[in-house]
Amino acid sequence: MQKVQTTTEFQAATTKTATKLPAVLALMFGIFVVMGAGFAHSSTIHNAAHDARHAFAFPCH
Repeated sequence: MQKVQTTTEFQAATTKTATKLPAVLALMFGIFVVMGAGFAHSSTIHNAAHDARHAFAFPCH
């Protein structure tokens, strides 16, 4: 009986980790994209993200 409980606890911990990891990575990538494009000195990057930044009320100039 103890082995089943341990396996279930391990599966629950693995499921929580498997759910949180992609969410954290997506959040970090999103922050990088918004801040990277927002404060980039390259006019190509700035112009490529210009309309999207204004749509989300992110000041760029």
